[in-house]
Amino acid sequence: MSAPPLKKPVVTEREARQVAEAAREQAWRKPSFAKELFLGRFRLDLIHPHPLPTDEAVRRGEQFLTKLRDFCEAKVDGALIEREARIPDEVINGLKELGALGMKIDPKYGGLGLTQVYYNKALALVGSASPAIGVLLSAHQSIGLPQPLKLFGSPEQKEKFLPRCARTDISAFLLTEPDVGSDPARLATTAVPDGDDYVLDGVKLWTTNGVVADLLVVMARVPKSDGHKGGITAFVVETDSPGVTVENRNAFMGLRGIENGVTRLHQVRVPAAHRIGPEGAGLKIALTTLNTGRLSLPASCVAAGKWCLKIAREWSAAREQWGKPVAHHEAVGQKISFIAATTFALEAVLDLSSQMADEDRNDIRIEGALAKLFASEMGWRIADELVQIRGGRGFETADSLRARGERAVPAEQILRDLRINRIFEGSTEIMHLLIAREAVDAHLSVAGDLIDPEKSLSDKAKAGANAGVFYAKWLPKLVAGPGQLPRTYGDFHPAGHPDLATHLRYVERNARKLARSTFYAMSRWQGRMETKQGFLGRIVDIGAELFAMSAAVVRAELLRTTTDHGREAYQLADTFCRQSRIRVEELFGRLWNNTDDLDRKVVKGVLGGAYEWLEQGVIDPSGEGPWIADATPGPSEKENVHRRIR
Repeated sequence: MSAPPLKKPVVTEREARQVAEAAREQAWRKPSFAKELFLGRFRLDLIHPHPLPTDEAVRRGEQFLTKLRDFCEAKVDGALIEREARIPDEVINGLKELGALGMKIDPKYGGLGLTQVYYNKALALVGSASPAIGVLLSAHQSIGLPQPLKLFGSPEQKEKFLPRCARTDISAFLLTEPDVGSDPARLATTAVPDGDDYVLDGVKLWTTNGVVADLLVVMARVPKSDGHKGGITAFVVETDSPGVTVENRNAFMGLRGIENGVTRLHQVRVPAAHRIGPEGAGLKIALTTLNTGRLSLPASCVAAGKWCLKIAREWSAAREQWGKPVAHHEAVGQKISFIAATTFALEAVLDLSSQMADEDRNDIRIEGALAKLFASEMGWRIADELVQIRGGRGFETADSLRARGERAVPAEQILRDLRINRIFEGSTEIMHLLIAREAVDAHLSVAGDLIDPEKSLSDKAKAGANAGVFYAKWLPKLVAGPGQLPRTYGDFHPAGHPDLATHLRYVERNARKLARSTFYAMSRWQGRMETKQGFLGRIVDIGAELFAMSAAVVRAELLRTTTDHGREAYQLADTFCRQSRIRVEELFGRLWNNTDDLDRKVVKGVLGGAYEWLEQGVIDPSGEGPWIADATPGPSEKENVHRRIR
């Protein structure tokens, strides 16, 4: 008999932070360009010369892309998937035959063994044909079973599951619960040891691929007991196990073809041999997997940017207003320039981060997070600008356009499809906090005990001494640097090209300014720094812009020396950097000149009912029901809507 399920944990804010901190990778064993950037050190040598894939990686990658393009053009009907809200089984089976389920899996397990760079190119390509297919493949390989097994699985687990994942079986990742999102300390799903098995009970929400998955990665809490360390733990669960029920297929404003659902686990027996890693390592496995897994989202944003640029170019040349194409009206031209320059930068960030991941020379946990954050925000803005350029046609559906005889351009669909990128795999707000924690890691390592209320006076004294040594060496280096010398980075100003060296000097100067601002804030707020989420978000956004500028410049130089598009690449990089600098200056200004304190007062008033009068005069069309669905463990009372791909 298994023990009764644990009650949902009740945790304080501090306890929740401690759980997240324990799961975070603590050590920095390899250099990190972005980490150094936040510390005020512009390490151009870590990204220039731009790293490149091997000839063999290019050969295999391009060979697969050719096959994938042919398949998408012949077999994928994105409009059909949008109308029917489902990817046809024959399309999924065709992708299986191509090996698309195993793009990142080692060939010895039946996979294609593509690099991160070409995996992203493949996701961008197939995602442009149908965003739902891109999500299916990335959820399976970026956060589903293949990646955690690759990093943490035993040899036996790899031999058993990876061949299935490479060719036949779709996987899903189950962490979120109806009342648990980015606060895993409150995870309620349990895994109670019982002999050689664990017995799982709980309800998981937003299980992308869960409706059609054959294999599940489930995060569950093991209770501490004799012989069991306990803690949040990762398990491989067969979907056809007794007690697994897909209770609902969720529907969304975009990505209508994704198979996302609610999955109930009731007394599901899982062999101990299916536990990934030790007990208590589940969150660390999830976070480590996401370091590179998050790069799949920027891939979809790059694809969207490229498509938006194509449509903006063709439409703006064909549509005339007041005697000339709308592209030649400055208000529209500025939007086109933003789309082109930002798409160039997004691809630069993605390719640089991905190639660094492939080479494994650098720690890219911050770069991957910045890429996800920056791409999801900018990708949404690009799509929004395309809708505006298209005017009323941008708001009209592709089917409606087709019905009245015009080109069926799904501009409104891409806006809906991209919106989720700012939420899943870490919302923008959570990404701000996650990146900010990594960005101030060096400070907390030497001075963290000074601001920890639970530390003793002796611990604080020791931390003070260590901090004094660190800051005595670090702070003077933030005063001056190569960014103040007019001839620095001269290689980035070749004859006949825009001057990109000036942008690198700007990045160097402002990296030091960013570090000074962070230090001042820590000195000012100390332990309250973690509550200043508005400030931390702006700090991270500045770092993201500086990283994107660096990547754009380095990519432009790469294209100048290896392709015929160097002059155009330099122009795009120059334009992006000038646009980015305007945003950076605004963000720096808002570090200290903002409405954060007033906002907190208004929020207090809103929650206290002080402004309820402002809500009068409308009708709430919402239906009845609780804000959060009941997720009490127990047997399912609903029909199992899980379906096999035939």
